[in-house]
Amino acid sequence: MKIKVQKKDLGILLTRAQNIVEKRNNMPVLINILMETKNNELKIFATDLEVSLIDKTKVITEKEGQVVVNAKSLFDLIKELDDGEIQLEKQSNSWLKIKQGKSVFNIVGIKIEEYPIFPKYTTKQFTKVESGSFLEMIDKTLYGVSTDETRHHLNGVYFENNLSKQNKVFRMVATDGHRLCMVDRDPDIKNEEPKSGVIIPKKGLNEIRKLLETIDGEFEIAIEGAQLIVKHEPTTLMIRLIDGVYPDYTQLIPQNLNENIKIEKEKLMSILKRVSLLSNQKSKGVTLNINKGKLEITSYNPELGDAQEEIPVNYSGDPIKIGFNAKYILDVLSSIKEEKEIVLSVKDNVSPGIIQPEGDKRYKCVIMPMRM
Repeated sequence: MKIKVQKKDLGILLTRAQNIVEKRNNMPVLINILMETKNNELKIFATDLEVSLIDKTKVITEKEGQVVVNAKSLFDLIKELDDGEIQLEKQSNSWLKIKQGKSVFNIVGIKIEEYPIFPKYTTKQFTKVESGSFLEMIDKTLYGVSTDETRHHLNGVYFENNLSKQNKVFRMVATDGHRLCMVDRDPDIKNEEPKSGVIIPKKGLNEIRKLLETIDGEFEIAIEGAQLIVKHEPTTLMIRLIDGVYPDYTQLIPQNLNENIKIEKEKLMSILKRVSLLSNQKSKGVTLNINKGKLEITSYNPELGDAQEEIPVNYSGDPIKIGFNAKYILDVLSSIKEEKEIVLSVKDNVSPGIIQPEGDKRYKCVIMPMRM
């Protein structure tokens, strides 16, 4: 392999690959990337066996071929070179020579045969989806994914659709057992719809999110077997789906919450940030005292002190005193970008509460109460 490539173009590929390669040592070979050049095009392959990336750019090819090198070593070196053209050439011992001007570097490579078999797909049934809507759905659910590795089926976001003629909806759901986030959005379907009812792992969604942040318009998505494929030229992501049965989340959504309190979002965020500073630093528990005309938020920590703040609200029901994890509420509020007000729906001091944007009933977060 011998090519000439612009630093900027190569840098973009290597930056994306850095997010994918395995940094743990359980499979040392996964710290490497495979580079392949053919028809004046350079492809980079990176995988951790859960998320796989294929990315490509135009180059000047003098000799086609493949090379496998350490992703971080190459990335760090290219980052420090000057802007402009760089020459890459594979050596007979599988090392990679990098040359720019009078500067010459050689990076240790490994034999192509040592690199794992890269995931592939054959499906051509892709759905075109608007990137902004899908990105919003990720942002409104990703924070609710469980980090408990013993509950493997909760370590991702459940993605399903209801694409009947009467009801075209994409839905994402995430829960960690203490809270549940659910959002529905209308997909702008151009062709075949994706398969419904899959669990997308957190790392995979993070990589999709990074890709979508660079896109203005549509991308393509498909599900084949146990993997999700996301495409937007020149980038392809292949994500191994979580094998498991997602719980019946509809049973976790409380019904008939008869008290709905409208609250200014920014003011509630500011108060929660201050009051939670003097809460138990592990549980972040705060108490909401809801009375006629006001919402009082308090915290207490015998080692730090106590705090109390008040918000005027339009409430005339019976007093309710309920404890919540302040971080859970702040996570929801931070994910709401468009609305200035939220609605807190509660029933009593032992039932879960629901937080929704005041103008968007298709996004909700259920939060379990705490004993204070």
